[in-house]
Amino acid sequence: MKNLVKRLGCVIVLSVVIPVLIGNNLIVSASNLSDTTKMPVKVAVVVYNAEDLYMSEVINDFKEIQKENEGKVEFTFFSSELNKDLQERIIDSVLEQKYYNLLAVALVNETSTAYEIVNKVKENNMPIVFFHRQPYDKQKEAIRSYEKGIYVGSDPADGGILQGKLLIDLWNKNKRNIDKNGDNVMQYIMLKGLSTDLHEIERTKNSIPTVNRAGIKTQELTSQFANWDKEQGRIAAELMFLKYGDKIEVIVSNNDAMAIGAIQTLQSYGYNKGDQEKTITVIGVDGLPEAIDFINKGYMAGTVIQDAKGVTEAVYLCGMNLVYGRPPLQGTPYKFDETGKSILFPYRIYLPS
Repeated sequence: MKNLVKRLGCVIVLSVVIPVLIGNNLIVSASNLSDTTKMPVKVAVVVYNAEDLYMSEVINDFKEIQKENEGKVEFTFFSSELNKDLQERIIDSVLEQKYYNLLAVALVNETSTAYEIVNKVKENNMPIVFFHRQPYDKQKEAIRSYEKGIYVGSDPADGGILQGKLLIDLWNKNKRNIDKNGDNVMQYIMLKGLSTDLHEIERTKNSIPTVNRAGIKTQELTSQFANWDKEQGRIAAELMFLKYGDKIEVIVSNNDAMAIGAIQTLQSYGYNKGDQEKTITVIGVDGLPEAIDFINKGYMAGTVIQDAKGVTEAVYLCGMNLVYGRPPLQGTPYKFDETGKSILFPYRIYLPS
């Protein structure tokens, strides 16, 4: 069991240590909490990969919430290492301990595991908030089937649509520098996340078609999966750059981490160092601090921001309501979408200030 989880920050998450730390008399379940409970609410946050740059931002935001609400909430973070089976075992361990009051989950696989997880938490009467990665297609029904379950995040399709609108804006304002061969066609390569990830699917499906609907012609030179990872993005971009070189006019990345990796490759070949005449347009999604810095320095053209802070605050506020037996939206500024179960935060475009 020791190998199931990682230690992140100051909170020890090894299940064999927890009874020593808290004592049997402090173990509580969600069902016996009330508005007069003095102890912190214990939240198990199970993420698909703690090394993911965007998820690192999310974890830091949860830690800030804990600091700002000392004595009210305690987050413990578990990394699933992009392994669906490991995530399920971690959740089984969390439920077996009867220590946590709330489960917050960023799924490894949005297409197949939501029903299994919801059925398990139902048996334990534990509230659950899925966040960031939305259960896909029929898996959405799992959340609707449980009165103590909700989703907090964004509509994956909107991220791709806004990437397309960002490219339209860049092309219309700076076509002379982007269309280097003057053929009136946007030649691009694409860096993709995971093939089974709904965000990858929807961003890929919606970004370039949005550009085409605006009357801009495009040509995909090639694409490659780089699993949301900066280093894999760097390697993939180098392989594509060595093959296509200055034929590449735009790099469309499914996220900022891979975009940053691509820019590192370009800079190693003398590109994207601030000279517009020797810059390949690169865009991403997430709004990572490093990406924002690159954009402001002129190394990266723009990004589409996901509101990590907003999502974590909603997980906290609505999750606390669920723990205390209140309606999830009570006392919050949020609204559900048409499903009555999902709180969706809009993406927004970020360009150089």
